[in-house]
Parts: sequence; structure tokens; C-alpha cells
Amino acid sequence: MAAAKKAVLGPLVGAVDQGTSSTRFLVFNSKTAELLSHHQVEIKQEFPREGWVEQDPKEILNSVYECVEKTCEKLGQLNIDISNIKAIGVSNQRETTVVWDKLTGEPLYNAVVWLDLRTQSTVEILSKRIPGNNNFVKSKTGLPLSTYFSAVKLRWILDNVKKVQKAVKENRALFGTIDSWLIWSLTGGVNGGVHCTDVTNASRTMLFNIHSLEWDKELCEFFGIPMQILPNVRSSSEIYGLMKAGALEGVPISGCLGDQSAALVGQMCFQDGQAKNTYGTGCFLLCNTGRKCVFSEHGLLTTVAYKLGRDKPVFYALEGSVAIAGAVTRWLRDNLGIIKTSEEIEKLAKEVGTSYGCYFVPAFSGLYAPYWDPSARGIICGLTQFTNKCHIAFAALEAVCFQTREILDAMNRDCGIPLSHLQVDGGMTSNKILMQLQADILYIPVVKPSMPETTALGAAMAAGAAEGVGVWSLEPEDLSAVTMERFEPQINAEESEIRYSTWKKAVMKSMGWVTTQSPESGDPSIFCSLPLGFFIVSSMVMLIGARYISGIP
Repeated sequence: MAAAKKAVLGPLVGAVDQGTSSTRFLVFNSKTAELLSHHQVEIKQEFPREGWVEQDPKEILNSVYECVEKTCEKLGQLNIDISNIKAIGVSNQRETTVVWDKLTGEPLYNAVVWLDLRTQSTVEILSKRIPGNNNFVKSKTGLPLSTYFSAVKLRWILDNVKKVQKAVKENRALFGTIDSWLIWSLTGGVNGGVHCTDVTNASRTMLFNIHSLEWDKELCEFFGIPMQILPNVRSSSEIYGLMKAGALEGVPISGCLGDQSAALVGQMCFQDGQAKNTYGTGCFLLCNTGRKCVFSEHGLLTTVAYKLGRDKPVFYALEGSVAIAGAVTRWLRDNLGIIKTSEEIEKLAKEVGTSYGCYFVPAFSGLYAPYWDPSARGIICGLTQFTNKCHIAFAALEAVCFQTREILDAMNRDCGIPLSHLQVDGGMTSNKILMQLQADILYIPVVKPSMPETTALGAAMAAGAAEGVGVWSLEPEDLSAVTMERFEPQINAEESEIRYSTWKKAVMKSMGWVTTQSPESGDPSIFCSLPLGFFIVSSMVMLIGARYISGIP
């Protein structure tokens, strides 16, 4: 019997989407933006001490290889010829910090994840060295001094990891965010791997001048970072190197965007004033501000949105960052055990249709925008004997929506023109209760593309449009029309405002829990500084969790 004929679909583009919770590889048709196949692998997070969050860089790299191979196998089963894959883009969790040995290719320490809080005392010490009338860190980077960004994580590694100190002295150490680690490894590693990053990822390190688009000598001196370990900064769309192993050996890697910038591109927010909100491990609202840097007066970040080619202009964005969104679902699953799969949260919330006055502030890593309070911690309040796991599940979903409302309000105040609707994407948008809640709490329509993989799509678009590849046109008239699902507000404005004002009261109660000592010490005496309410709330949460794990109604 003759072999099945391979389908001819025109040029295809692959995208690595390396997130905090999982790695995926997706393949798109460059002419229609249709998703043809993908594979996903969940990534472990390690919590070695209170407030610390780490991942294994080798596990991340191996997950990329696995996803590429499995996706190629699936394409083969669909009779799609993988030789049609003309380029690969990389999108990644931002800020997460890796240091590795350029001679052996081995990581010198675990990746310190963006959510990690161990650097709080480092931030406090450094903040005292910034003149009150000249915050040169924020004016050069667009970022507040925070545990969130790479510079302080790298400073901690340089101070505390002897293997890294030795490698720096011997000129063996390389630093990078996840994109740099992956591109260096995929393009050959110790055998000529390309050590680079793009402007969007560089802009999240707190070492990069977003005006000159270069590593900044004054910032590197301030944080004590040796400049020779930094990657070369490139545009978001150009050929960096070729894949050196696996089923796609020889295919150019030609797109690189931090995940939130990739989603902005994937949502086709190319015009000044267009915005999107991505619901992943965290929640990130970005608004394109065009070719000008807009500095926030209301707790938002100024960041590089994209630079789609070596000779193309740089575009900027205002960003509202929420640390915990999808991560709260994972916490309910892994820590409390009240759900077995992440999808179950929608079913539980649907059973009750209300939080019954229960409010959940998931400040596990402090509060990000607009508060920037690292001393905040998670609370669940408004509990009664009637409260059950369904109410807590509903409150967890509401928490994601309330946090989005806070950053949207800040964005509207900074931009002066309120958004008339919110474009959304990310894994959590498949939850219809969450989307309806979001429309109700914002009191504007929420618009979701039928193909929610906009982060990977953005990376693929950047890769396919690169000079020397040229299989994906970014001209407005050539961009594929996207079908949308729309959620309209279904409650009255007054009820929406009452719920929101109660949420803000709960947020105030979450602030200032850690008052005498930062969690990086690991000293149990830290708990002596916490108010009695913390233990009452925690005990009730554990009691509720224990009852439902054991099946007691």
C-alpha cells in the first residue's frame, strides 16, 4: 500500500511557550494563523524555604526538547510534513534568573523564579542608596525596586552561591533569563551556543536602559553585576541561530519575546492605546503606548512592548502586574487538596454561584501592582460556619477579577481614556464563570479570541516575520481576522461597586503582615510578628481543607 501523501499547508512556524507552570511547543500555519498541533509538559516548582521559589533549568530545557519531539510526532500522524516548519519563536516567563557554566553547559544554581521573595532584605538595603529626589533606577528602567526583577535575584546568587562566585572569577559564568538559557542551549550550548536576549526580556532585569536600549553601566555598578556575564541584546524578530539537535535541526530561531509582550503581539495590539490582559500563573495587563515611554503615577510599570526587527522602531507599554492568578488554583489543588484538577474550580464555583461574603486575597508573594507591598500575605476573610470549599473556590476566582479591576483602574487613570472593553487570553480564560465574573466586576465587556494561545502565536508571528525568514506578514491588511467570544456585564453597577469596595477592605487587612523580619532568614521567630488574626484565618482554612479532603460534609 502506498504511503499516505503528506499534506501541503504552506510555510509553518513553531513556538516554544515556556511558562512558570508548563512548557509547550505549538505549530501554526503562517498564512491563516491556524494552530495545527501542540504538546504540553507541566514544570515542577520547588519551595526550599518560606518565600523561595525555584525551578530546575535542566528540567525546563528537557521539557522543551520533549515538547518539540512530541509535537513533530503528532504532525506526522496528521500527515503534515515538518520540513515545512521554517522558523521557531521563543516566548518565556520573564525575570526568572539562571546562571550557568559556559564550558560545561551546566546550571550553577537552580533558576530563581520571578515570584521568589528571598531578596526582600537586599531590596531594603539597596532602596536606602537611591536618593529620594533622583530615582535613577526607575527613570532608566521604568521599574520599581522590587524582588520581582532579575537584578536583585542575580545579586543574591552572586553573594550566596560559591560555585557562581568561582565561575565569575574564572570567566566561565553566563547569566540569562529563561529565553537566554534556552536559545544558548538550543543553538549549540558549549559548541557555539548564541548568548543573547531580546529587548523585552532585557527590560525586565532592572539592568537595561529602556531609552538607549543598552545594558546600563551605572545600573550594573549599583547592583554589583559584572557586565561580561550579560547576554547580547537583540531585537524581538531576527535570526539568532539555528537549532542544533532534534527533529527540527537546522531550523532558525528567529523570534524572542517575554510572554506578556508575545501576548500583546498575538492579540495584534499594534496601535497606541490597545490593551490585553493575560491570565496565567499571574495576571498581566499591558497597554501599547506607541513609541513613547509613559511613566505611571498609579503603580504601573513602564516596559518595552516589542521591537520587531533590527531596523524597526521600539514600542513601549504600560503594565499592571498581578503575582497570583492561575497560581491560586494550583494552590487550592496542591496545598489544600480541595480540588483534584485545575478545571474542577469552575465546577465548585458553579455549585454556589457566590462567595457568600467570603473574600480571598492571594498575596502569597506580597502584592504587586498597584500596591508594591512585599510585606503583604494571603488572607481569606468573611468566613462563617456556612462557608464551604465551593465558596472559597468562588472567592479565588473573584480575587483574580478584583485584582484585574485594580490594575485596570490604574491604567485608566494613567491613560486618561477608559478602556471600552478588555481583550483577554491565557489558560484561565477557558473558565466561563471567571470570564463572566470579570465582565461583572469591571462593568465592561470582556472579549476572548476563540484561539486562546495568543502568547505562542505572538512568538510565532515574530519568528515568521524575521528578515531572512519572511513567511509571516505583519502588515495590517494581511493579519488574519480572529473570531471572538464576548461576555457582557450581567449585574448592576451598584452591586459591582459594593463587591469591589469590600474587596479593597480585605486587601488593606492583608498588608503589613511581615513586620519585623524578611522571610529569607528562615527563622521561625518571624511568626511572632504576625497578628493573631493570621493564625485564626490559617487554622480555619486548614480545618476546611482537612474536612473536605477527608470527605466530611
